[in-house]
Amino acid sequence: MKKEEIYELFDRFEQARYVLEGLECWSGRELQSILGYAKWENFEKVISKAKESCKNAGEDVGNHFPDVRKTIQMPKGAEKQIDDTLLTRYACYLIAQNGDSRKEEISFAQNYFAVQTRRAELVEKRLLEYERLKAREKLSQTEKQLSGILYERGVDNQGFAIIRSKGDQALFRLSTFQLKRKMDIPENRPLADFLPTISIKAKDLAAEMTGLNVQSKDLKGQTKIEQEHIDNNLAVREMLGKRGIIPENLPPAEDVRKVQRKLESEEKKVLKDAKSKGGKGK
Repeated sequence: MKKEEIYELFDRFEQARYVLEGLECWSGRELQSILGYAKWENFEKVISKAKESCKNAGEDVGNHFPDVRKTIQMPKGAEKQIDDTLLTRYACYLIAQNGDSRKEEISFAQNYFAVQTRRAELVEKRLLEYERLKAREKLSQTEKQLSGILYERGVDNQGFAIIRSKGDQALFRLSTFQLKRKMDIPENRPLADFLPTISIKAKDLAAEMTGLNVQSKDLKGQTKIEQEHIDNNLAVREMLGKRGIIPENLPPAEDVRKVQRKLESEEKKVLKDAKSKGGKGK
């Protein structure tokens, strides 16, 4: 395709886009023309294939392909009601994937909506990374609070490290050393820095339970507190197991320090770009 044709199609897609009740969508009738289909009946076949793909992907077809009625102008000022289908961005992407790829318009749409979908995927990935980072910070806070509670009950830093390690062994059925070797985690780094979000939250829940029970049961001394922490980690493990989740079998996640640096770098870039655009606007 020529550069001029690409820009022309891009403008047509963007101009046909509108927002209905906060949802970005396109009219099937308008998209039919943009994608080079002369007859609505032929385009309906593509929509049907796209709906099937949507269903197979586990999505609710009604959320992405709602049927509506549309009023069009006829000669001499008359009006006519015709069938139409509203299409979300995801629906448009599926239509492009199921359309006639020999059409240049379809080839363009496949790439256009793939890029937009990829942007959404990147946002989702960033949100998941942010959630993991926050979970790790929360675990650090919980363990710090727990350490303070235990110190008041006769457990020093070395004792706390032993209790935490025994908790890990109960949760993962592997010692901290064994789990680090299995996940290829540096020996001098905390285990939690490389755990997936659910495992971090599992450790946090067990630690929260230990802190609460140590105070409510008025436990004192390393032996009793150690057993309490083991029991709490076993309870969390049992809960995960009932849902088919075996924590020691989950793959390691990216180093949380790298994730934090990446997110901070992205934020700095966004701020820099915003300042740059703001300066140009003055």
